[in-house]
Amino acid sequence: MPPRAGRFRARGRGDRLRSIPVLSLVLLTVASACARPGSFEGLMDLGVCDPGTTTFTTEIDNPYLPLPVGHRIVLEGGGLLVRITVLDEVKDVAGVQTRVVEEHEEVDGRVVEVSRNFFAQAEDGTVCYFGEDVDIYDAGGQITSHAGAWRADGDRYLPGIFMPASPEIGQAFQQEVAPGVAEDQSKVVALGEVTEVPAGTFEDTVTMLDRNPLDGSEDTKVYAWGIGLIVDETARLTSYSTPGT
Repeated sequence: MPPRAGRFRARGRGDRLRSIPVLSLVLLTVASACARPGSFEGLMDLGVCDPGTTTFTTEIDNPYLPLPVGHRIVLEGGGLLVRITVLDEVKDVAGVQTRVVEEHEEVDGRVVEVSRNFFAQAEDGTVCYFGEDVDIYDAGGQITSHAGAWRADGDRYLPGIFMPASPEIGQAFQQEVAPGVAEDQSKVVALGEVTEVPAGTFEDTVTMLDRNPLDGSEDTKVYAWGIGLIVDETARLTSYSTPGT
């Protein structure tokens, strides 16, 4: 199976075989210093993303994960290219209208995965994650798997917290709530760090340590105010565009 290195999940250990830029090493050091065994205990209450008690919108304007229609970011590094596009499309998941965000991944110029991710914003500003459809491609360009796909169903699979309304250091939360399929967790390990990437220098950022309990893998991601994801381990933001800018 190709490396699952994309934006919306914790990366498998195989991706660590690629060389890691100095910036990523620094970020990993910060994350390691903040994360200790048991540090993901005390996860935030998922009630904020409960379809039965919360009002949602597809107009997602959380400052660290803005998802306006047409917003696009491109990250590259270590042979990996990740292109994330907010589509002018909504999907009903668990009775909630969600915004569809497409993630296109290539490794060494070959498409390895395309996913459609489902987000909605709770009334307090929390970005909730309702799952993803996944197509994984072989070397011949044929779809061979849908591994990792899940959708909240209001029963066994539940919406997770993808980005808190007001991130604070030490916050830990369940991003994916699909037991045995997708269980990614994330923790805020730094705030306000200045981060330089090919697309520019960003002064107001949130650094997250992501963990996949299913395989024990961890990775570091950085989100910038007004942009969203700018660092995903070896991949760093090379370009972005937002309608009206």
